[in-house]
Amino acid sequence: MNQQDPRYFALIPAAGVGARMAANGPKQYMAIAGKPMLRHTIDAFLSSELISHIYIVVSPDDGQIDGVVPGAGVTVLRCGGATRMESIQNGLRLMGESVGAQDWVLVHDAARPGLNAALIEKLITTIGGDAVGGLLALPVVDTVKRAGAAVSTVSRDGLWLAQTPQMFRYRLLVDALAAATDASVITDDASAIEALGHSPRLVEGHPRNLKVTLPADIRIAEMYLAAP
Repeated sequence: MNQQDPRYFALIPAAGVGARMAANGPKQYMAIAGKPMLRHTIDAFLSSELISHIYIVVSPDDGQIDGVVPGAGVTVLRCGGATRMESIQNGLRLMGESVGAQDWVLVHDAARPGLNAALIEKLITTIGGDAVGGLLALPVVDTVKRAGAAVSTVSRDGLWLAQTPQMFRYRLLVDALAAATDASVITDDASAIEALGHSPRLVEGHPRNLKVTLPADIRIAEMYLAAP
């Protein structure tokens, strides 16, 4: 690889507790299709030849991660914060020793086990040398309703549902998150980039890359994982 060519690094924040799953522990360790949800996510990045290294951010007192991480190609960062954004910022700071300013960081939810090498490649090749970056997303196909005193229909034209990975240059992502003064409006990494005035590209993803949030999502995720 040319010395000037950017590299691609995965960053997986996995310090959450998964309160909405009503589980006995963090949802990223729940078994799906025979192995922990987080392991599916790790394996997706390990299966891609485009990814140079994987970083996983967990809570300092996480006692389960060592039994999930395969070893080579993965670094565990025990610097998880109180929020997803804080965990990502902490992880980016520690990654800075090995990642260049123009290298790409693919931030991916640990609870999206349906990611695969094909989706990773699609994101990377579609973004190409874009100055900003982008994310996997799905165009809204259902009719959208807004609840209130009177229910109304919202035009779905131009509406997309954000997925992950969300891929941005290391320095731009660090700067965008540092500039985010109101964490409540930064619901994902792309929103921090947008707040700086940039426009991330939307790359069509796939329903298999759903986020496991509620117990019913487990069966759906297993269905996709069983597919070729």
